[in-house]
Formats: sequence, C-alpha cells, structure tokens
Amino acid sequence: MAVPKQRKTKSKVNMRRANIKLKAPSLGACPKCKTPVVSHTVCKNCGYYKGKMVIDTLKKLDKKERKVKEKEMEAKQQDKPLNAEELSK
Repeated sequence: MAVPKQRKTKSKVNMRRANIKLKAPSLGACPKCKTPVVSHTVCKNCGYYKGKMVIDTLKKLDKKERKVKEKEMEAKQQDKPLNAEELSK
C-alpha cells in the first residue's frame, strides 16, 4: 500500500484546491419572451424552444392566472419601437 513520505503543507493543498470552483451558468435571452434561459433548454416562462412551442405553460394554470399570463405576454410583444406614422396618430 502506497504511503506518502512527507506531509503536504497547507499552502500546497490550498494551491491545488484553488482551481476547484463552481462556474456561473451561461445564460442567454429567450427569443420569444426575453427572459434569461440556460442555453439548449426549453424556456420555463413561455414554453418555447427554437421557435416552436414544446410545453403549453398556460394549460396548467387556473383561469385567473391564465388571464394574467396572457396579458403579460401580449404586453411584451407590443413593446416594439414606434415609427413616425404611429407617433403622429
């Protein structure tokens, strides 16, 4: 059985452990609802992945929550910049 000849110092142990750390996940914006999403996963807010609906998120909600969620989604889609013709109206 192998046994170390000498004890490792605290500094050597800590220098080795300095590279063992957690990394923050790289987040991208969902193209549909603009919420931060981990890449290559379905958006939990709107249920879309690569422009296709994968999960119907409104199906699980009750009537009141569904109306609120639909209004939020419509408001986000209508937040487009106005052009000169729309501003003059």
